[in-house]
Amino acid sequence: MATQGPMRTESALTGQKAPRLQPDKELPAQPVAEAAPANVQDRLLRLEALFQVVSRSQQGYRELIDSMDDVMFSASLDGEIRAVNQRFAELAELPFRDLVGRNLESIIEEPTREMAERALARFIERRFWQGTLRIRMRKTSGVRYFDCTLRGVIKDGKVVGVSGLARDVTYERESEARFTQLFETLHEGVYFSTPEGRLLDANPALVAMLGYENKDELLQQNVFDLYMDASERSGLMQELDEQRTLREREIVLRRKDGKPLICLDTSTAIRDTSGKVLRYQGTLVDITQRREMERRLHQEQEFARRLVESFPDMIVVMDREGKYTYVSARMKEQLGYEPEELIGKTLGERTHADDRKVLQEMHRELIEGKRAYGTVEYRTLHKDGSWRTVRGTASPLSDASGNIIGVIASARDITDLKRLEQQVSQSERLAAMGQMMAGVAHELNNPLTAILGINDLLREKATDEVVGRQLELIQKQARRAAEIVQNLLTFSRPRAPRRAQVRLDDLLLHTIQLHEYSLHVNNIKVDYTVEPGAHPVLGDSHQLMQVFLNLIVNAEQAIREVNKQGTLRVRVEQVGDEQHVSIQDDGPGIPAGILPRIFDPFFTTKRPGRGTGLGLSICMAIMREHGGAIEARSLPEGGALFTLSFPAVNGDSPAVTEPQLAAKE
Repeated sequence: MATQGPMRTESALTGQKAPRLQPDKELPAQPVAEAAPANVQDRLLRLEALFQVVSRSQQGYRELIDSMDDVMFSASLDGEIRAVNQRFAELAELPFRDLVGRNLESIIEEPTREMAERALARFIERRFWQGTLRIRMRKTSGVRYFDCTLRGVIKDGKVVGVSGLARDVTYERESEARFTQLFETLHEGVYFSTPEGRLLDANPALVAMLGYENKDELLQQNVFDLYMDASERSGLMQELDEQRTLREREIVLRRKDGKPLICLDTSTAIRDTSGKVLRYQGTLVDITQRREMERRLHQEQEFARRLVESFPDMIVVMDREGKYTYVSARMKEQLGYEPEELIGKTLGERTHADDRKVLQEMHRELIEGKRAYGTVEYRTLHKDGSWRTVRGTASPLSDASGNIIGVIASARDITDLKRLEQQVSQSERLAAMGQMMAGVAHELNNPLTAILGINDLLREKATDEVVGRQLELIQKQARRAAEIVQNLLTFSRPRAPRRAQVRLDDLLLHTIQLHEYSLHVNNIKVDYTVEPGAHPVLGDSHQLMQVFLNLIVNAEQAIREVNKQGTLRVRVEQVGDEQHVSIQDDGPGIPAGILPRIFDPFFTTKRPGRGTGLGLSICMAIMREHGGAIEARSLPEGGALFTLSFPAVNGDSPAVTEPQLAAKE
């Protein structure tokens, strides 16, 4: 067998070449045919097998350390690299073959040689060092962090080198730095605490929120003492044991100065492998100012709500399409609708057809910005089916950007006010007429007195029967004129009644008896009823008899217009504290068109010469003087009904004797 050529291997760990394997001296060439001695041949075969095993072992070891993510190296004490793995070459960005034999200083900028020499003596003494190194590579100038374990290489009992294992923790270190920066700069408070209540850590925001000078001062406090109610902390711990995480739970803490701090707490329980709670950690958001703002806003909203509710007008808000988005509670009081019934309804749905166009036109102009304010009167439907007159004022409603988003309006039911205005107007007309009639009456009294006086003289001297009848007619007509003048004076200046306690049933009965003959002649039956319990009233008996007589005469004339006979119904009844008298006939009734005018002075439907139109006006004036009221209406079955109401009488009122009034012709 031919001699084996020289063999060498390179160690990945030491970087040294394996020794050359060869015989001590050259063996003499042997003829091919001549075999080597058996012992020499066996020796060479064993050596070759041994070197193959060593080579395979070194190659496997190199593959092993090169496959590791951690950095491995070996160097002398003066920094000469003796062995590295592939990871070291990747970080240095140099070929693997160029690293062995180089000095670490040529590859690593930081730590510097001076820094390494200052730590070398202590390392040689201890022969071990472990910690985190900040490394800056010369080629990349990049800074990285490594968790390192360094051990001394011992030879003959002395440290001659260093071997190390380093794990790159740059990402973890940067993450930790980012977390620390976030922890320190967060506006929310961050805390870590034990189940026993000991604070492990807190960020500056929490220290400031609780009013402490520094973190150390806060960490000396027990968590339970930081709660306004310590039981709240216990309840949170119990919930965390069940749920592990609680989100935005509102709690109240105690600041250093004793003031409450309202927070939203989001906390988590950290457990070990057995499920035992190791610590609690979480964040706190200070919402004290927010709660104070909410409280003030609620107060303002409550004030505005109560202001709107106490406002006598109805308040409504409509969107651009005219649909109601808000209706105040006054709607129920004035128009009978619950606010919820109108939400979503459209403006004008319950408005009188004659007024709807004006109302909608005003809304359109407000929405388009053509008007900044609007007022309108219109008729709207009450829930009970009656028409009510409403006066509304409206203005545009804008958002924060100034865009018109709707209309806000107030409305007031002025039906009664309109009626009162009509009554005031009528009273003013009556006052003016009263002044005029007083003057006319005084002017007529003088000629009437002369006519009556001269007529009496002529009647005494008249001998001719025909002349006597003519003078009698003049006397009758003159007295009628005098009566009219007296009525005018009574209407224009009604005398103050002299009141006493009187019974209306007795006055009515006496009045009916005075007119009984006329009623009997005209075939009019009287249905007179007095309800039990009728009380006396305070009034002037003569004036009240005048009212009753006027109404009875009017009823009689109404019946005679359509029938040759009829029925007059008179009722006296007690209604609460008031006493009511009703006089009803079965005549033609009162046409709806003239019903509002029947109490106006000089208004009459009778033929000329049959009435002056002052009777009902005088009746109303007398009833007002007595503090009562008179109403008239037509009945569906025919006929008219007059109702007189008298206020309750004071039992201590003295009885007054009334002077006898002259009988009316």
